[in-house]
Amino acid sequence: MFILRVHSVDTNHPLTTEHTTFTTISSSASSAAAANPNPTYLERRGILHLYRNASQSSLPNPSSRSTSLFVAAVPNYFSADDFVRFCGHHTDHVRQLLLLRNDALEDRYSVLIQFINQSSADAFYSSCNGKRFSPPEAEVCHVLFVISVDYTESEEIASTPPEGFTELPTCPICLERLDPDTSGIMSTHCDHSFQCSCTSKWTYLSCQVCRLCQQQDEMAACSVCGTSENLWVCLICGFIACGRYKERHAIRHWKDTQHCYSLDLVTQQIWDYVGDNYVHRLNQSKLDGKSVDSSRCMSFEGDCGACEYSDDSGISGALFSSKVEAIADEYNRLLATQLEAQRQHYEALIIEAKSKRESSILEAVEKTVTSTMQELQNELEKCEQEKNSVADINRGLIKNQEVWRKKIKEIEEREASSLLSRDERILDLEEQIRDLTVYIEAQKTLKNMTGADEIREGTLLPVSSKQSSPASAKRNFKSGRRRT
Repeated sequence: MFILRVHSVDTNHPLTTEHTTFTTISSSASSAAAANPNPTYLERRGILHLYRNASQSSLPNPSSRSTSLFVAAVPNYFSADDFVRFCGHHTDHVRQLLLLRNDALEDRYSVLIQFINQSSADAFYSSCNGKRFSPPEAEVCHVLFVISVDYTESEEIASTPPEGFTELPTCPICLERLDPDTSGIMSTHCDHSFQCSCTSKWTYLSCQVCRLCQQQDEMAACSVCGTSENLWVCLICGFIACGRYKERHAIRHWKDTQHCYSLDLVTQQIWDYVGDNYVHRLNQSKLDGKSVDSSRCMSFEGDCGACEYSDDSGISGALFSSKVEAIADEYNRLLATQLEAQRQHYEALIIEAKSKRESSILEAVEKTVTSTMQELQNELEKCEQEKNSVADINRGLIKNQEVWRKKIKEIEEREASSLLSRDERILDLEEQIRDLTVYIEAQKTLKNMTGADEIREGTLLPVSSKQSSPASAKRNFKSGRRRT
């Protein structure tokens, strides 16, 4: 079940074709009676957004069919007249045919066809779906039933999926990469391997996903972190991001944009983030490695009897067996790839854990050494401060010692001078005492002598000495001064 949203600021323009010059002979009177003699041919420009119901298979069933059909891609060299010729007699039952062009896509355009009834739409689907536009070319017509088509001028509304729907790529090659239940495309004629002709002719310029798959010699990198490992590319917008084993930017892109389909650039496998599983097409035969054409009769009422496919032919059983074997081989390879990826991932985690452990130990040792060095540095600074304090005290004591030495020397000198003066005073006093004693004795002697009056009235003459000391001279001077 598909719906289509078109971001467009344009309106429908009439499309001039030359189909009226061709006459179509109806196969029966009933079909001629149901034909529409005046179909409308229009053209419009805009950006297409294709959505599918995430909870249902995209393969056509009675509940998902409608009278509106969407041709996903028509090569640009195929003109509108060529497409009308390609539709053949089915144009007799067309109510409206609208060509949708995107200026950014120069190599293709899309077509929206509205039929007058359901049987006409089923007939066109059965006849044209999976048919090459031109036999010698690689391009194939992919037709999808759409239940609604909305036009809006808001890019945000057009790019936002409705509830319960997921967006699909409009590139035909990317659609063929998806499994039938997802894309609604039953079979493909090519597995789109490296340098295949259809990929290089179809969407080499317009689709970034196909361009990356073709140009494998170029080194791609994550658009966010720049890593070149475990890369995934969004099928919707071509955004390149790393997977869950790196920085998980692909998952973040899905959460931001709701683009749930992402292709692994190495294995070409497609992951659905909503369904949480792989949704790439498994169409490789186990016997020869070539693509398996899983086409079947397109009649919605069972075998039509007009085609080469029949349930009784045994082909369907062989195809089913080959498909089962291919699925088993694919999942075996997928399991081996995932186990190897898990091994590498957990080995990387172990190495990272060891590295973190070693770095944490080294950090702890460095922190301990740093703290110890800081403590020793603090102790050293403290000792330096104490040393400086002691040196200051020592200098102060030495200075005080010199001062006290000077003071002591002055005191000693004063003491010595005072002792000297005291000794001199003592000697002087002793001489005075001796002189007084001599005087007293002389007075006593004179008193007892006769003629004392004559002697008393006599004159005392000084006696000169040949040599006298300064002290005796001083004493004589003092005694003479006392006597006079």
